[in-house]
Amino acid sequence: MKQQLYECDVLDVVSETDVVRRFYIKYPDDVKLDFKAGQFAIVDMPIEGKYTHREYSIASPPAFDNIIELCIVLNPEGAGTRYLFDYIKPSSKLNLTLPIGKFTLPDSIDDDICFICTGTGIAPLRSMALYIINQNLPYKSMHMIFGNRYKGDILYHKEMQELHEQHDNFHFYPVLSRETPDTWHGPTGYVHTIYEEIFADKRPATFYICGWTAMLKEARQRLEAMGYDRKRIKFESYD
Repeated sequence: MKQQLYECDVLDVVSETDVVRRFYIKYPDDVKLDFKAGQFAIVDMPIEGKYTHREYSIASPPAFDNIIELCIVLNPEGAGTRYLFDYIKPSSKLNLTLPIGKFTLPDSIDDDICFICTGTGIAPLRSMALYIINQNLPYKSMHMIFGNRYKGDILYHKEMQELHEQHDNFHFYPVLSRETPDTWHGPTGYVHTIYEEIFADKRPATFYICGWTAMLKEARQRLEAMGYDRKRIKFESYD
């Protein structure tokens, strides 16, 4: 079924890194924007004489201002991101569907939540974490394990660190694969050793994984090998 499109206003475009931009987009005032943390929107773009659509996860938590944030990494060979980076500025227009998708939180959070992500895969997980915190939803413990290559690649670094410092049960683990102890004082290597260490006691938990396909596949295999039911392992890839 084809989704209805809405002409939206681009309020701002912020460069997060050299290759990642944050797009702040406002739906029309007469549209009821009611979405769940973790969902995505489809962006319809006029590329090479025809409209091409791409799916982008929403990085912002649900709110009441009809504004969403998309955190998008440039793919030099991708027509969609090339169009957004080359042509979309503040005051531009974009056609979007309403948010959709099943990569969302449960109605009640009874166990630990572990977010595992790489690159812009943090976007829907940031939406979930901020939603839980902003709404003061009860939870046992949240773990945000975020894998990147270099320190400059860590999206939302300051924000995540502040959440880590301000909330006793929110834990942030940035993991870098190309840094060394000489240049980085945090964990190095890959995300897998971090969650395996945290959950070595096999405590009840639900895992949300988003990012590079190879990481996602390996994380699912390792979590199942640890004894976690695949129903407790939610995932979304963007490769």
